[in-house]
Amino acid sequence: MTPDQARQLMHEWTPSPALRQHMECVARCMDHYAAILDPGNAADWITTGILHDFDYEKHPSQEEHPFVGIKHLESLGVAEPIRTAILGHATYSGVPRETPMSVALFACDELAGFIVACCKVRPNGIADLAPKSVKKKLKTLNFAAAVSREDIAQGIEELASIIPGIDITQHVEHCIDALRQDADRLELAPN
Repeated sequence: MTPDQARQLMHEWTPSPALRQHMECVARCMDHYAAILDPGNAADWITTGILHDFDYEKHPSQEEHPFVGIKHLESLGVAEPIRTAILGHATYSGVPRETPMSVALFACDELAGFIVACCKVRPNGIADLAPKSVKKKLKTLNFAAAVSREDIAQGIEELASIIPGIDITQHVEHCIDALRQDADRLELAPN
């Protein structure tokens, strides 16, 4: 499945502009990490980011998400590594994150959502957002309270197992840089 086909499927299943934006932001971060961890395979990484929550709006329960979507993707012949990474991003799925793609998806998912929340409260959006500001906001537990700080910390820890020495500042910087490159399309630029 190509990223364009993934976007078409996402639009069929996901009416919410905010959820679409989230999946596109995660896909942008995945593209960035593909260049580091799996050069030449960016299309699969982008597709994974676009589709990781495509079934969430229709099937938001832990009993259904992402399992319903995975069955549909399997019926479409979507590659197993993409499906496994999507399963692994749900901590309750029981599917371990054993590939760089799986690790990166989990590490980018919650953080991308948090960075978007940070952009929404800044007059310049992502234009001058710095890792220091994101890290400070992470300590404010009532800001973007639905974002799991534990998942972000665990994601960075897992990412460090495949990118030795990476820390929270570097990971946040990677994601900001990735999102900034496509800020207009992702609606992260100032109005």
